[in-house]
Amino acid sequence: MFPDYIETDRLHLEQISHSSVDIFDLHELYSDGDDAEEMFEYWDTPPHQTLKETYDYVEKAEQLWDEKEGAKYVIRPKDGEDGAGAIAGTTGLYPDWEKRSADLGILLDRQFWGRGYSGERADALLSVAIDRLDLELVVASHIDGNEQSRRAIEKYVKRYGGQYDGLLRNWLPLDDTVADVHRYTISRDQYFEATDQ
Repeated sequence: MFPDYIETDRLHLEQISHSSVDIFDLHELYSDGDDAEEMFEYWDTPPHQTLKETYDYVEKAEQLWDEKEGAKYVIRPKDGEDGAGAIAGTTGLYPDWEKRSADLGILLDRQFWGRGYSGERADALLSVAIDRLDLELVVASHIDGNEQSRRAIEKYVKRYGGQYDGLLRNWLPLDDTVADVHRYTISRDQYFEATDQ
């Protein structure tokens, strides 16, 4: 159902599974490194403290995939990009089949911020959600205060004629609080109009 592998102009997206991703490399992204405070400030889980947490993360990704509840990918820059072949981050597409919609998610290593990778992988996942899975709405959101994500999301939402739906108060439970979340959507019609389909 979900593509195992997606290629864009500058990126490779590869399904997160035990057979395709080195646990040690993925743990390096998700662990408490130099950039972890910035990277995880607006994330819904804390950095991984142990390799077992990363192993369990991959197990959960495989389970979501098998149950058709989500597709998680590692993001790798292509040859010619700074950091080519390294894990630059992870991204996901999470369908809600009853609502005929899907949510997007992304976590990028700090060194890969500001390159437009968020929008490029959003282009690819929008195509999967609408062209391949025949869904009607794609949702992107960010925690209140996350200006980096806001700017990235607004760029691609505007490109597809999407819209800002509003602030959802006390929407996302975190370790010690419940965060407010800004929601944006792109409809099937808006996507087709923007891509001349």
